[in-house]
Amino acid sequence: MKWQEVRELFPDQFVLVSILNYHEEGNKKVVDEVAPIRTVPNEDANKEFFQVKPGNVVYHTSNQEFVIHLRRDPLIRVRRNNNEN
Repeated sequence: MKWQEVRELFPDQFVLVSILNYHEEGNKKVVDEVAPIRTVPNEDANKEFFQVKPGNVVYHTSNQEFVIHLRRDPLIRVRRNNNEN
């Protein structure tokens, strides 16, 4: 299902979806096709966002496009010096 169709079916709501197809444009993952799983109440959206299974996303239908911004910079590792003086 296209994102625009999901927006029409579930206006102004958080929706849990499974990402079926996407393409990358620079630092962005542009989602082309999704399978809606269920709506998510506003008060549960943050909790649901961090508990989703890989390939699923909680996203709000007020967004005209379904875009995920990718971080490509490596994580900085900090080494702790354990020498006690």
